[in-house]
Amino acid sequence: MATGAFDLTGKVALVTGANTGIGQGIAVALAKAGADVALIARRDPSETRELVEAQGVRAHVIMADLSSIEPCQRIVDEAIAALGRIDILVNNAGIIRRADALDFSEEDWDAVMEVNLKVLFFLSQAVARHMVGWAGQTGARGKIINIASMLTFQGGIRVPSYTASKSGVGGLTKLMANEWAPKGINTNAIAPGYIATNNTAALQADETRNRQILERIPEGRWGDPADIGGAAVFLASTAADYVQGHVLAVDGGWLAR
Repeated sequence: MATGAFDLTGKVALVTGANTGIGQGIAVALAKAGADVALIARRDPSETRELVEAQGVRAHVIMADLSSIEPCQRIVDEAIAALGRIDILVNNAGIIRRADALDFSEEDWDAVMEVNLKVLFFLSQAVARHMVGWAGQTGARGKIINIASMLTFQGGIRVPSYTASKSGVGGLTKLMANEWAPKGINTNAIAPGYIATNNTAALQADETRNRQILERIPEGRWGDPADIGGAAVFLASTAADYVQGHVLAVDGGWLAR
């Protein structure tokens, strides 16, 4: 359990895409710091729920398909009904579609932009409307943490809608900070580097690509979801009360190379 500035005891966090990978790592890290966690997932997050509850805090599962904004207000209402209020929102859910830019389809463009950017904004809006009702009281602040990407900074290849969406996440993070900081809300983002999850299993298994990736990372290893969890705890805590509109790269030094 965290102590001091990093102690989240009594806080309630809402984490999207919480069933596996980075979302699971963040949810567990917040739970270890003392927060109760609402787990938002399209697939059964029972493993994450067990890991969260093993920390002695509450977990509440909300099943939702974030391919449209339809469930956004329901998610907020259910989380508040189950856990009391929302102190922390982590917008982790996201998808990716791959094809050459010359061949990329409108369907793949729209699907990615809907989840990664539109739903992220409207869920943040719904949570922020709740937060402004209590933020600032006795110095308490709401915390919104968006999950960006290395492609918030770089162009990438064969992922035009993903690159556009994650660049947009960086911009929206700054806009939210500009508008909502005076209302008692901190908005920041985390840009993960190469993290060892199910989504990157193929890259890890490809001997050539794995070697090329590791050669560029000064830290010399793939990241772990817990590495992103640590950054999330920091941004969710009072230690980050003066951090606004920042995109924190957690990449083992990838961008520095």
